[in-house]
Amino acid sequence: MHRRVRIGYALGSLVTGAFGTVPGLLLLPYLTDTLGVAAGLAGVLVLAPKAWDVLINPVAGRISDRTRTRWGARRPYLLGGGLAVALLFAAIFAAPVRSGLYVALVFLATATAYAFYQVPYVAMPAEMTDDYAERTRLMTWRVALLAVAILVSGAVAPLVTKQFGGGIPGHRAMGVFVAVLILLGTAGSFLGTAGAPTGRVMESEPSLARQLRTARENGAFTRLLICFVVQAAGIGTMLAGVSYFATQILKDPDTGATVLFACFVGPALLVMPLWSRIGARLGKLRAYVLASLVFAAAALLIALAPVLPAAVVYVLTGLVGVGYAGQQVFGLAMLPDCIAYDAQRTGRRQAGVFTGLWTAGETLGLALGPGVFALLLAAFGYVSSDSGSAAAQTDTARLGVLLGFTVVPAVVVALALVTLRGYDLDEARLARHRLDEAQMATNQEG
Repeated sequence: MHRRVRIGYALGSLVTGAFGTVPGLLLLPYLTDTLGVAAGLAGVLVLAPKAWDVLINPVAGRISDRTRTRWGARRPYLLGGGLAVALLFAAIFAAPVRSGLYVALVFLATATAYAFYQVPYVAMPAEMTDDYAERTRLMTWRVALLAVAILVSGAVAPLVTKQFGGGIPGHRAMGVFVAVLILLGTAGSFLGTAGAPTGRVMESEPSLARQLRTARENGAFTRLLICFVVQAAGIGTMLAGVSYFATQILKDPDTGATVLFACFVGPALLVMPLWSRIGARLGKLRAYVLASLVFAAAALLIALAPVLPAAVVYVLTGLVGVGYAGQQVFGLAMLPDCIAYDAQRTGRRQAGVFTGLWTAGETLGLALGPGVFALLLAAFGYVSSDSGSAAAQTDTARLGVLLGFTVVPAVVVALALVTLRGYDLDEARLARHRLDEAQMATNQEG
């Protein structure tokens, strides 16, 4: 595959990274510390629009599977969906009134538009190449750009908010900044994949119900999906706590969140080639497990933050980022294997269905994270504010922040690995299945 196509595809991570990061990072604090919404209600307002993706993402996959245009089945949605996401994202933080309901409704519309970008985007690798190793290389490029997108959007967005005065004006400026990033990713992914292979067009399943049943019949996909969704919930919980952790535990409300993000993403960029080599040596599954354990162990150690120097906390945050990078590389590289195996097994083209379920699950998991964190805040007595700055908190409330940022994500990510027992797709099995399929075709022709 030409490097231009890899880079073009990877640029879509500016869209997925920005939308996957900034709402989880800033939307909950925006509701609790700027609009004055109670923590429990704020969690519901953040979760509900994302939960909608469980329904809309498989529909988006089914529609893109059946699309036939001169641009292919997926690329039209990269353009249309990406443009809509950018405009609506800016609107989320442009509330004409202090209304949590307004934020929730516009966030719902943005999540719907995002489904029609993300699902076709994630479906493309299974159709761009049949090469087992090439999928890992493609995902390495994508996750490297994803790390950049997370760094730029997650680290810079809080600075933009502060630079423009915080509160509602600062968040409006931040919304425009992130919308520009999304527009850049939309243009890059649409134009950069113009020459990408579109794969063999196969018959799609006749109904959504049948597509869902077929997806359940793919045991490897089901196991991988459950693990990835549960881990996304753990990651989302940690992401939601960044601003609170920086303010309440590190006592650095101005730059703490930005430094945490830089430490989280910076090392991930450096170790991406290392994860690729580890995957080649250990196999994708074992490398995925290793990355998850690195994430969990480092997150647990950060629970000692109240007695650790800030520098040590930042180093441990970097190790969390190293583990997260590996999880993304291998999870996303294993998904196309599951899709390719199913296409070989059934002879039907349904990459959109699998990626629709995948992105719906991932989005729901990431949305559950802020919901879980909000419940912890409410349970431990966190006090909301409408001043644009966090209110003074009790020691109990700060304990809830600490647990939500460290122990809860670590336990969730580690326990999710149990669901991978029985996952058995590797390069040898895929190769054997292709050989059997070719032999069957030869016998039928004879």
